[in-house]
Amino acid sequence: MGVLAFIAAEAREFSGLLARAGDVTRLAAGVEFGRQFTLGGRAAVAVANGPGPVLAGQALDALKGTFELDAIISIGYCGALDGALEPGDIVVGTRVNEARALEPRIGRAHAQGAIVSADRVVNTAAEKQALRGTGAIAVEMEAAALAGRAEQWNVPFYCVRVVTDTAAESLPLDFNLCRTSEGRFSRSRILLAALRRPGVLVPELMKLERRCRRASDRLGDFIANCRF
Repeated sequence: MGVLAFIAAEAREFSGLLARAGDVTRLAAGVEFGRQFTLGGRAAVAVANGPGPVLAGQALDALKGTFELDAIISIGYCGALDGALEPGDIVVGTRVNEARALEPRIGRAHAQGAIVSADRVVNTAAEKQALRGTGAIAVEMEAAALAGRAEQWNVPFYCVRVVTDTAAESLPLDFNLCRTSEGRFSRSRILLAALRRPGVLVPELMKLERRCRRASDRLGDFIANCRF
């Protein structure tokens, strides 16, 4: 028997899922964050190695050398492109860029459609509006790299995301300027950026953080009830 491989950008995107998992143990996989656990009676692993296709691909490559993969599931936060989507809504990808994604079996309400996988943070409402012209309903940063490997390895691929910012919203700062040379988000750079305009940015970043915590829980509850 193989494992369900869940890949995200950051450990906090797994908090809701791991709260509903069994037998959670640390996983040494050469990535920033790794856990091994059971979910619905199946063996599973969760790894996070930072945002973007390069780091996500590295995380999945690390797993491939250790485990037999029954399915690859890209999970985490996304920005809405469809104006009907609200924070906390679940989005199941049917396509990621040019790659097909499978739909898990679940009876709960969710949105489904094409997802754009970008190699940078889409910060502004104007950028989202332009991407909406592709027909996609949401945007994220890691799934395309995972979908490509899944196709190459002939492993089933899924993409399940949760909305943290609406199509009409711009993020409070340009997170692309807060990334390291490797592409990871630098908390110190985010803090320094916030301190330049604390009266505006600190409340907005705190609001976004609260949304992310709630989104992680919603995502974990949804995934725990999926069948892949």
